[in-house]
Amino acid sequence: MPLQSLDHVNIRTADLDAMIKWYEDILGMPAGPRPDFPFPGAWLYVGDRPAVHLVGVEAAAPEAPKLQLEHFAFGASGFDEFRAHLDARGIAYTIDPVPGYPIVQINLHDCDGNHIHVDFDRAEAAHAI
Repeated sequence: MPLQSLDHVNIRTADLDAMIKWYEDILGMPAGPRPDFPFPGAWLYVGDRPAVHLVGVEAAAPEAPKLQLEHFAFGASGFDEFRAHLDARGIAYTIDPVPGYPIVQINLHDCDGNHIHVDFDRAEAAHAI
């Protein structure tokens, strides 16, 4: 049984509405169909795939374990348009070429502080590095 692809990322948040708005507005991921789970949440889509699952929770208890996920990433095209979109919304980011690979990352954080990078082909982003 070889793995074929990453299916989704599940993120717990105490500010569900703000997170839905951020992913829709900043990454262009619309909320879409979600099973009728007995807890609040949203599924945010890339094309026809629900790539980010949000789960609404109460504020984390002080004794909650510290999560170890450092980041997740999306591949994309439209480097200049995405940069302009982030700039227009005042979203902080860095542009980081990946050493030895034909990839340039735009690194940013969602409104809960989760690290995300969006990867572009170096040929598309060469003028920015």
